[in-house]
Amino acid sequence: MTPAIEIRDVRFTYPDGREALSGLSLRIEQGERVAILGPNGAGKTTLALHLNGLLTPSHGTIQVGDLGLSEETVGEIRRRVGMVFQNPNDQLFMPTVAKDVAFGPANLGLTGDELDARVREALAAVEANEMADRAPHHLSGGEQRRAAIATVLAMRPDVLVLDEPASGLDPAGRRELINTLASLSITQLIITHDLAFAFELCQRSVVMDAGRIMADGLTGDLMTDADLLERHRLELPFPFRSADPGA
Repeated sequence: MTPAIEIRDVRFTYPDGREALSGLSLRIEQGERVAILGPNGAGKTTLALHLNGLLTPSHGTIQVGDLGLSEETVGEIRRRVGMVFQNPNDQLFMPTVAKDVAFGPANLGLTGDELDARVREALAAVEANEMADRAPHHLSGGEQRRAAIATVLAMRPDVLVLDEPASGLDPAGRRELINTLASLSITQLIITHDLAFAFELCQRSVVMDAGRIMADGLTGDLMTDADLLERHRLELPFPFRSADPGA
């Protein structure tokens, strides 16, 4: 089966000379939900921005399904790979949530009943129908994150990429987001340094550091490798920590 995403030997250097991706290769299968873990500066967000052509590699190739990323294909790649940014305000800017969700499909030329149906479908997927007529800035953090996901789902992408989706959420918003993402059958890449969040959602995790992949395996196995996590500045979730002998 053709993978959802295949990245081969991708390198990227910022204008200041810092190499953010150093020969990175990664294959994501259709329907997988994979966590991309790593400390700040590991290259996680840089990788995400490559997946729909917001950044272009200086070397290597990126394939989304049967389509290679190029100047000629970047428009279709951006439809196939939906990005949910860390700050929902980057995606919510219209007077109501429904108008935000309709924005992308409307720019594809959808109108009338077809557009309305697309909006309802996307809101239903994140259990946010009741938010349709609300102003985005009146929503809670968790509600804003779900609304931002709906704006991406309205484009019917093949892959959903989320950058630090749990950042800044209270426990209730975090739980709502976990339930939402777990209910979606779409291929997902979840970029985070929150191992507990990754453990709840992703069977597979990839550890990145210094623009390279340092480990790739079952999330539970990686979380029992305390040395690996310490080397890459990741904090072991409480259930996996060794008991304190002095307690």
